[in-house]
Amino acid sequence: MNLKGKRVLLTGATGGLGQALATELAKKGAQLALVGRDEARLNYLKNVLAKTGSSVISITADLSEDEANIHIAEAAKQQMGGIDILINNAGVLDFTKFEQQSDARIAQMIHTNVTAPIQLTHAMIDDFIAKNQGHIVFVGSIFGSLGFPHFATYCASKYAIHGFSQSLRRELLGSNVGVTYIAPRGIKTAMNDARTVAMWEKTGSQMDDPQTVAKRIIQALEKEQQEVFIGQPQAFFAWLNGVCPALVSNGLKKTTLIARQFL
Repeated sequence: MNLKGKRVLLTGATGGLGQALATELAKKGAQLALVGRDEARLNYLKNVLAKTGSSVISITADLSEDEANIHIAEAAKQQMGGIDILINNAGVLDFTKFEQQSDARIAQMIHTNVTAPIQLTHAMIDDFIAKNQGHIVFVGSIFGSLGFPHFATYCASKYAIHGFSQSLRRELLGSNVGVTYIAPRGIKTAMNDARTVAMWEKTGSQMDDPQTVAKRIIQALEKEQQEVFIGQPQAFFAWLNGVCPALVSNGLKKTTLIARQFL
């Protein structure tokens, strides 16, 4: 796929990975509709990219709010005349004991990580099917295939979006509408707080720069790949977990004990 001139709707644009993605897409000549909840940061990013000659609009929206998907879809269609690529990148994460996570936070995480991207995809899918063209990207996680202690709700949300992406891809078989699922390991962004970063370092788990992940996502789009798992040995353990989960559970015992020190 040639990204030049493609109209791309990107959620979570002001996050670390979102900014890196926006920058890489702009380099490819894509037209961008950037979605974020922080209007000041969103406009700053828009202005920075516009100075490079990129075509950029911004849409301020909080995906944790009801009907945000309708607002985003309508704004994108009105201001850009339609969308060619939807990148569902926005998400939230907690490193915590499950029993200490509030009901409100659980609901917010599921809505932001699962309900919102599914609803936004639903708002765009009719247009994609009508023109028999389009591409949808879901930024998931290695944790969408590997349940990890103290990330229970986050893992549940990423398992859900992984399953949704597979189901939708198979449902769209025979059309020219593609679906790509991206599963990164930890990324060096503010989404991972100091405790989480310290835990990863102590357990020897590597994290990737957002620019590295963004370039891999762009490559997946250009090649129209279906599923991309980023980072070893995490990607291997995600595969192994599907084959022999008991073996992975046993292997994670030491990591679980270390992780508890940072809660």
